[in-house]
Amino acid sequence: MIGALAWRNIWRQPIRTALSMLGMAFASMLLVFMLSFQFGGYDIMKSSMLKISEGYGQFQPIGYKDDPEISKSIADPAALIAELNAFPAIGASTPRSTGFVLLANGERSFAAAIVGVDPVNEPKVSTLSTLVKQGRALTGDDSNAIILGEGLARNLRLKLGDTVTMLGTGMDGSVAADALTLVGVFSTGVSEIDRQIAQMPISRFDEAFLMEGAANVIAIGGDEFYDIEALGPQLRKVAAKHGVVYLDWGEIQPAIKQAIALDMSTAMMMYITLVIVVVFIILNTLYMSVLERTREFGMLLALGMKPSQIGRMVWMEMILLSLIGNGIGIVLGIALTAYFQSVGIAFEGMDEIFAQWGLPSRMYPYMTPFRVLAGPGAIIISITLLGIIPYRRTLGLEPVSAMNA
Repeated sequence: MIGALAWRNIWRQPIRTALSMLGMAFASMLLVFMLSFQFGGYDIMKSSMLKISEGYGQFQPIGYKDDPEISKSIADPAALIAELNAFPAIGASTPRSTGFVLLANGERSFAAAIVGVDPVNEPKVSTLSTLVKQGRALTGDDSNAIILGEGLARNLRLKLGDTVTMLGTGMDGSVAADALTLVGVFSTGVSEIDRQIAQMPISRFDEAFLMEGAANVIAIGGDEFYDIEALGPQLRKVAAKHGVVYLDWGEIQPAIKQAIALDMSTAMMMYITLVIVVVFIILNTLYMSVLERTREFGMLLALGMKPSQIGRMVWMEMILLSLIGNGIGIVLGIALTAYFQSVGIAFEGMDEIFAQWGLPSRMYPYMTPFRVLAGPGAIIISITLLGIIPYRRTLGLEPVSAMNA
């Protein structure tokens, strides 16, 4: 009976009810879209940066992250890779070895980090091979090939087919020297990578740096970033079993994690402010309606209705309003977000800035149950909890004084 009365009462003033619902619907629609867009942007930022070269996760020797010496290595990378490939979420695992060398072209030389990669499995983990703008990427048939970042190739004044002399230090401390042929030049848009990174086949790296089958890093990738992120606890156990450490995306790219945390803290203040403003506007409207109906409540009390029943009826009216209004907002928010999730949102003039972070020029929101329900849910819960205010107002009513109000 209480529910039926509440439903009838909210439509006694259809214009006020419609305006209240539209206010909540608009706020909910904004929250669904904004949360989906913001978190979708974070997803793109993380996956784009990580997929350029690092991968979604890495296994490293203890202490390698802070002091990446070539002598700190994984002695049996094949055994670890075999165990990792048993996880369905991990699409590929690939070994890498890194040396810090001088690359020379005649009298010109520059310091660089040269990475030995598996040309077959590396493209399954990173996208750097797809960013080769001149020449070609490394292949499984290459032996003495090398690819360089655009900035590094320009500084060395190299062109495709030129010979690059490499001089570094092997794993045992001996001199590692080699002559490699430039077969490709990549451009990631991230200047630090383009100026400092080179890649060569890991088999050739193994010979030049006397790695004896060891590797410095094992990088992993997959179809879904969050599937691998969810494997974190299991992957750390696997790492401990093999005497190495597992680094997730935040440990690989702490700058991105800090940037996201800072942006999220600012955005949360805005979202909380929006929810508070909407809730108190709606609450004020509904509370005024309760004050206007004091005589009505006095009549109901005179007919034998208890104050607690009137209070529950008013409370139910608020809950119904919030459920309908926010329900409409959720539907509208899903429709709006779905459209932009399909076509994306372009930011004109931001291409160069986005490229520095390895981001595409077009961003896409992405919906999940949390992103869709968190904002509207906060409004519904807040209105439901604050419904105690008009409820308590009705508990102190007396029939005679209420009818004479």
